[in-house]
Amino acid sequence: MAVVTGGAGGLGTAMVRRLHDEGLDVVVADLDAVARAEATERVMAVDVDVTDPESVEAMAAAVLRRHDHIDVLVNNAGIAGPSAPVDAYPVADWHRVVAVNLFGTFHCTRACLPALRRSDAGRIVNIASVAGKDGNAEMSAYSASKAGIIGFTRSVAKEVLDAGVLVNCVIPGVVDAGLTHHTATAAERALFVSRVPLGRMGRPEELAELVAWLASPRCSFSTGALFDFTGGRAVY
Repeated sequence: MAVVTGGAGGLGTAMVRRLHDEGLDVVVADLDAVARAEATERVMAVDVDVTDPESVEAMAAAVLRRHDHIDVLVNNAGIAGPSAPVDAYPVADWHRVVAVNLFGTFHCTRACLPALRRSDAGRIVNIASVAGKDGNAEMSAYSASKAGIIGFTRSVAKEVLDAGVLVNCVIPGVVDAGLTHHTATAAERALFVSRVPLGRMGRPEELAELVAWLASPRCSFSTGALFDFTGGRAVY
């Protein structure tokens, strides 16, 4: 059984579908998930605000009431926030980005870990960003929050190794989903592609394939690792 935060749209939807195809029951945990998710007999939708630890605890409890176990947690919920120089960055927005991206990853991991420890093959997959490695100008909150997820991944991986829970992190670059897909202008899309050595954006289903492998028993010898999904940026 897999929990996918931010699973009601964009990259999350692709992850939910791929994990479902793996034969897993999947929980879509998102804001307004009940209204937005593609719920079926094997896909459960649960509303959650990942910035609120009580909401996250309630989500985990609802999952365990229905399924009695959690085997996989994908920490995908995240926001980009506005673009602005540090000295002009709105304080409330900076706090909000870090609260969703980094605190949300912490809250969900903390709430699900007891069940993951009881699993025969517990897996946590955190979604960071190349911005967390390289830093994006005028995106200090996003870059800092994603760098935090990278450090958090490595820390937790060391804590839960003895329990057999593997914790890994995916580092996406530009993926053709969400705002990039729906609202970017032709000029913006061309700029995004120009930054990718392989000459195109990543596809949601490609990222979902990597997540599905990391969430599966087939991934059995990697933990605390960073998996590049940048179309070659890591080699430059």
